[in-house]
Amino acid sequence: MKEVRVIEIKESVFADNDRQADELRSRLKEKGVYLLNLMSSPGSGKTTTLTGTIAALKENLRIGVMEADIDSDVDAKTIAQTGAKAIQLHTGGMCHLDAEMTMQGIEALGVEDVDLAILENVGNLVCPAEFDTGASGNVMILSVPEGHDKPLKYPLMFEVCDAVLINKIDVLPYFDFDMELVKTYIHQRNPKAEIFPVSAKTGEGMEAWTTWLKEQVAKWKYER
Repeated sequence: MKEVRVIEIKESVFADNDRQADELRSRLKEKGVYLLNLMSSPGSGKTTTLTGTIAALKENLRIGVMEADIDSDVDAKTIAQTGAKAIQLHTGGMCHLDAEMTMQGIEALGVEDVDLAILENVGNLVCPAEFDTGASGNVMILSVPEGHDKPLKYPLMFEVCDAVLINKIDVLPYFDFDMELVKTYIHQRNPKAEIFPVSAKTGEGMEAWTTWLKEQVAKWKYER
């Protein structure tokens, strides 16, 4: 029987994506632009958290936002109301953004007048974690109603993130959510991950998060 050739397509796709991601990261580094890749599942409060983040930082940083979704422009319209530059990216049915799509988004957004570019990735705890977007930093949001076991179920997402926001802490009394246990689970996956319990609704904990983010932007911008 004739031998069949086996082509590792996934490996090839990731290799090409990683090369493009490194190119984009280097290009943004030269411009002094920090690209934040913000990930979470649907309904975790990404857009509300982002709105609060922009409100806290817009006096110090020039912010541009790329809202990624399969369809609609609802989130981009919401962000535009904050005064930040905003565009909507449609993924054509794909459940994540890769480096090439992010590069197209950056070109459309325009970063000549931007210090902090934020990519609000498609709501999903699986695919977005697999693809390097070329971001300077990765952050994910885990909301209290989702449960404290998510780091066990979706390990890669927590492994690739520099920080984890635990959102909706204002509803902690109503859910069986163990804050100390989730911190343990996160650090089992990623000992270096910063953890910020926040409530985007009430503003609790947001100062610690935005201070950390401002520091990351400053390091990226000035330590070149």
